[in-house]
Order: sequence, then structure tokens, then C-alpha cells
Amino acid sequence: MVSTGAVAIFVCALAAILIFVIWCIRHEKLHLMHRLYLALALCYAAWVIPLIAMHFVNPADTRIMFFLDCCTSPGGLLSSGVYLCIAIAFVKGWDRLPAKAWYLFLVPLAGVIVAFTNPWHHLQYRVFSTVKDEIVFGPFVNVTGAYSYFCLIVGMITMIRFAWKNKSRLYLVQCVLFSIGGMFPMIVSAVATFSAASLPITATPISFLVPILMHGYAIYQMHFLDIRPIATRHILDWISDCYLVLSANGLVITYNKQFAAIFASKYGISENRYLHDCVKEDDISKKTAVFNMITAVQSSEESESVVSYEQAMHIQEGETVRKIYYMVEASPLFIDDRIEGFVLSFKEVTKLRESLHQLQESRQRMMEQERLAFLGQMIGGLAHNLKTPIMSVSGGLAALDALVEECENSLGDPVVTEDDFREIYAEQREWSQKLREAMTYMSDIITAIKGQASSVMEEDTVFDLEEALNRCSLLMRHELLSGQCRMEVRYEDERRFALVGNINNLVQCLNNLLSNAIFAQQQVGGGIIYADVGADMEQLHIKITDTGPGVSRKVRDKLFKTMVTSKGAKGTGLGLYISNVLIRGRFDGSIYMEDNPEGGAIFSIAIPMERVTVSVREKGEDIGEKA
Repeated sequence: MVSTGAVAIFVCALAAILIFVIWCIRHEKLHLMHRLYLALALCYAAWVIPLIAMHFVNPADTRIMFFLDCCTSPGGLLSSGVYLCIAIAFVKGWDRLPAKAWYLFLVPLAGVIVAFTNPWHHLQYRVFSTVKDEIVFGPFVNVTGAYSYFCLIVGMITMIRFAWKNKSRLYLVQCVLFSIGGMFPMIVSAVATFSAASLPITATPISFLVPILMHGYAIYQMHFLDIRPIATRHILDWISDCYLVLSANGLVITYNKQFAAIFASKYGISENRYLHDCVKEDDISKKTAVFNMITAVQSSEESESVVSYEQAMHIQEGETVRKIYYMVEASPLFIDDRIEGFVLSFKEVTKLRESLHQLQESRQRMMEQERLAFLGQMIGGLAHNLKTPIMSVSGGLAALDALVEECENSLGDPVVTEDDFREIYAEQREWSQKLREAMTYMSDIITAIKGQASSVMEEDTVFDLEEALNRCSLLMRHELLSGQCRMEVRYEDERRFALVGNINNLVQCLNNLLSNAIFAQQQVGGGIIYADVGADMEQLHIKITDTGPGVSRKVRDKLFKTMVTSKGAKGTGLGLYISNVLIRGRFDGSIYMEDNPEGGAIFSIAIPMERVTVSVREKGEDIGEKA
């Protein structure tokens, strides 16, 4: 019944299966796909071992031959079921075999039971014989035959549909190999069942060598089991402009058309080729896209997390070259807590970069416009603030000239005594002191103006908060007087505060808040504007409080977010917007507004205590400033 040639084929197959089993044992952890392929190989071994034994048994011994025939049932019936499981597991990306999949093996289990209990019911064989023409099959043979055809056909259809849907050349080749492998045993079984051709009992198991060989080629040459459709699903969850799927060892599994057009065509990347084989010697020094991909994958593998970086590419468009930017993310793919591959997604961010650049330029222009407007306001205040001390200096100089002339005229006059000269000298010293005070005041004003005229991009320094408030009182002096207002600084306790940042930025923000408070206070006839300083465990608070008409709900909802003003034609809306930007950008702080219980509004600047140094005020030191 079993020829010597068939036995030789089966022995060679068993030797190959044994080598494969040893290989699997050496790999301590196999995922589901490898375990299913191992199960298929073992089923085939269980199928052919009884056939080899038949070669050495006398065909006339019907009882032993029947027993050996029954022993072929488990391997033969289970092979078809495992074939279908491999197809479904590959397409579905199963990590483990679900409970519902075990229903596929009910028919093989029933077939084994029916085969071994055939003498009691004759469902498998009505008449068993070692001569083919004398065999009469039972009705259950139709069930097992239909089951085998069903598993093979459904498995092939499943793989072909998957390859067609994913449009991947590598998947297509793999699925073709899988389908051709399943077609051979199905054709041989159909010929043996429905034709008059006399095929030996070994024909079907020999035909099953074809799918096993095809699968082996797909595993070792086409890397059929290295990565699974979970990668494709991962990409489709958040579709990107370009994507690339790699196996754990850097083999290119698949990519989309955009990647092929932009990256693959330029660097010679292709499916079923290792990415590191695409790196040239000069790529490492130039750090090209391929080098960056490999570096990102290595970093992702080491950190077991997503790694992001930006990649610039030059695209030829006709006679011009356009530079585009991609944000690249290298994400590891985990299967059973082990990295089995990587997904590199490429999102074009060229327009986003251009928009951010335009926004930055627009913001810079707005800040400069605000500074120019603010400086213009300060110059106007400077002119008014300097008029009084200049007039004082002019008057003092005239008085000094008069005293000098009086001294000259009194020389030699016997009526003018020494005490008279002492009195003249005292008046000169008095006028000189007034001149020094006026000059000191003008120097302070000019120093403050000079500081505000400096660039907003100066490096951070440590400055005293009181110095900043003193500058505000100097710079806003004219505006306060014009609005019939007075600024009073109140400290919560005896502490002094030194800040890390740019003093001119803080002065500009405080002046913006003071200017708004003065405008509000004018509506109720002027009054006191309080600058309260206090701190808690987390933040330093500087509050500018007025008792004006307050801020309407419509304006309040837009404060600090857009350029909105309640001053009508007298305001631009830039002040609070720019102040918010400066406080956030230069001090890591924030500006917020709340209603004053006594009427009006409270605008507060909050700065984290990490940027504040606290010291104790010396005893007797003045803790308040008025303007």
C-alpha cells in the first residue's frame, strides 16, 4: 500500500520537522503564528508516521492495517483546521487563539472518535480493505471531506481578500504562496474522491508537503510571520501622510504610496529589504532621512516608547526645489509584551511651520507696535514731567545769579556785615540743594525711560520689585496727575521680593495695568489706585486695584485672549494682550482679573515663587510708596 519512494519522502519530511521542532524549542517564547505553524508540522508528522509503519506491515493483516489507518485520522483531519487558523490569525492579528476558534476542531475530534469506534457503527467504513476497489466508505466520510474542503477554500479566500485589500506587494506574494500551498492538497483530494483515477493512499499526505514547503519559504525568505496586520490597523487608526512598517530586526514590511514617492524612490527602500542596507557611507555624516529613521527606531527600542523628530526633505517640482518638513514618530509594536516591529509615521508640517513663523512675526510686530505706542506715551509724559524740574533749575540759576551779583556789589560796603554774607551763602547753598534735587529727579526719569527703550529680548536678571514699582511711579507721574489719581503701594507683610526676569518687561506690564486703572478711575472723578504686593506658598501676587465702573461681561470674556478695549477710540486693545504675552513668556506667570467688592476691578499679576527670592525688610524701612 505504501511504496518505498513515499516512505523516503515521509522520512525526509520527518527529519525536517524534527529540525524545526528543535529550532522552536531553542526559541523560548513563540507567538501564536509560530505555534500554529508548529502545530501544522506536528499534525503532518502524526499523519505520516502511521503510513510509514504500514510499509512494514503485511497488508493481509487487516486488523493492524485498520488500526494504523485510524491513527492517520488525527493528523489528516487537524491539518486542514490548523491551515485555516493560520490564515485567520494572520489577517485578524490574533495574539492568542480565542475560544471560538476551538470550534473549528470539533469535526476532527468527532472524526477521530468515529474512526476508532467504526466496528460498532460503520460510519467511517462499511467495509475496510487494503484493496482500494473493495473499500466501502460510510456516511461520515462525506462530513470529514466537506470539512477539509471548507477549511482549505476559506483559508485561501481569506488570504486573497486580505492581500487585495491592503495593496501590498509583500502581502500579495505571501498570500499567493499560502493559497498555492492549500490548492495542491485540495485538488489531489478532489481527484481521489470524485474521479476514476486510482491514487495511492499516500497521495493526499504527499500533496500536503506543498503548503508546508510554501509556508516555510514564506517564513524564512518572505518573512511571513515576522510582523502581523496589527501594524496596518495601527496606521489606519490615525492615518498619516506617509508611513513605514518595520519588523523587529529592521526589515521593511510595507509602506504607502506617499512614502514610496518621497522617501523610498530617493533612498532605494523596498519591501523585504533591511533598512540598514539602504544606508550609504556618506549618509551617516550627512545624517540623511534613512540614518535618522534607523536612529529613531533604535531609540524607540531602547526606551520602549514613541520617539519623535523633525525631518526636512527637498522635493523637485519642475525646475524648482521645494523644502518640506515632516514630523516623524517611531512607535514600537508590542505583541505579548515583546517588541515585534515598528511603525514610522510621517506627518507633513510645512504649512504649520509657515503659519507659526507668520504668527511669530505678527506677534513680534504687535509687540513692537505696542512698545512704540508705549514709548510715545512715555515721551509725552517725559515732556510734562521734565517741565517742572527744568523750570526749577532755571529759577534756581536766576536766584543764584542774583545772589552772586549781590555779593559782588556788597564787597567793600561797610554797612554789609559778615553775618550778611553768611546769610547770602546759606541762600546759595539752599538753591544749590534744590538744583541737585531737580537734577536727580530728571536723571531718574531719563534712566527709567532709557530702560524701557531697551530691547524686550534682553537676558533675564535679578531685580528688586520695589525698584520696578518706583519706576512705574516715575513714568506714570504725569498721567496720574492728569487723571487726578494717586498710586499707593501696599505690602502684605515685612518681606521684600527679588524677581528673575526683565525689569523693563514687568514695568511695561504694570504701566499698562496702571494706565487702564487711571482711565477707569477718571470715570468716577479720580482717586487712589492701590498696588498691593503679597505672596503665598506658590505665587507672588501684584494687584492693581481701582474703584472705577468695572469691566463689562462682554469685554471680560475676551480679555487677554484677543485685542479688545473698553476705551473706544482712545484704546487699541494691545496693552493687556501684550502684557499677558510678556508675563507668560518672560516670567512663566499669568494675568487675571476679578471684581473689586468696593466697585471697580482688580487686575493681578501672578508669578511662580520659583522665580522669586524673598528677604526680610530691615526694621524701620519705609514699606509704602505714593505717587
